[in-house]
Amino acid sequence: MQTILGSGGIIGIELAKNLPKHTDKIRLVSRKPKKVHHSNELFPCDLTNLEQVKNAVKGSDVVYLTVGLDYKLKVWEEIWPKIMRNAIDACAYHDCKMVFFDNVYMYDKDHLGNMTEDTPINPPSGKGKVRAEIADMMTNAWEKGTITGLIARAPDFYGPNNDKSMLMVSVYNNFKSGKKANWLGKIDCKHSFIYTPDAGKATAELGNSKHAINQVWHLPTAPDPLTGKEWIDVFAREMGIKKPKHQIAGETMAGIMGLFNPLMKELAEMIYQFDRDFVFKSDKYEHFFGDKPTSYADGIESIIRPK
Repeated sequence: MQTILGSGGIIGIELAKNLPKHTDKIRLVSRKPKKVHHSNELFPCDLTNLEQVKNAVKGSDVVYLTVGLDYKLKVWEEIWPKIMRNAIDACAYHDCKMVFFDNVYMYDKDHLGNMTEDTPINPPSGKGKVRAEIADMMTNAWEKGTITGLIARAPDFYGPNNDKSMLMVSVYNNFKSGKKANWLGKIDCKHSFIYTPDAGKATAELGNSKHAINQVWHLPTAPDPLTGKEWIDVFAREMGIKKPKHQIAGETMAGIMGLFNPLMKELAEMIYQFDRDFVFKSDKYEHFFGDKPTSYADGIESIIRPK
């Protein structure tokens, strides 16, 4: 049995799509889980309740934590440590391997141009401090022998059926609606995005590898990322928009917009990721598994002209 805690988000869904290559027993866990495959077992659960989490992972060989919480600092500070502690304790209790799907918010902002698994941890934001705290909980648990596990780390997302990606919402969806594209920070800086089907496939591979345990892994992400202007232009070209327009929200503007827009208020502290090159490297995974990430051209094609 392999179990996904937080199965309703885009990564949980992509992971569930790929797990049948490794197991015929898949349990999907969330408040209101929905099947991805007909044979999936559904298990409603409040992940902040330890006993419920213990019941949810019982009988599992591998447990994946792919939760996505509301994008609010107060929610993260209150809920994330509870969920991580419950997942660790439940996996320890039932002797399950644990795979945590993580992001890069904890990395030092002066080292974002060449991010690897060895990038210094020095979170520059409130959300980054939460992510550093829960990642430490995970690594401390495997270092103490409490659990066997790994961290699968990814940058921002893009891909089909993704309604929460900054790139998809501010560029693709805006163009579809006849609006200007929006971009945060500086438009001439490079920015890596991971293709969500690649993220799901690689997380499943890591969870089923005997040699990937007790390590941090960067998930496969295409090299040579585009700048903000290039992302906007390539989407416009592929969508047949001849004269694309865009607007940029710098740090000052994002702060002003945050007075009226709750999401912009939460994004304001993350703008440092868009005012410098943001380049995510996945050489370790690619060399170990021999698997190359989807190119940006192919990823964009799949979004605009799905097969």
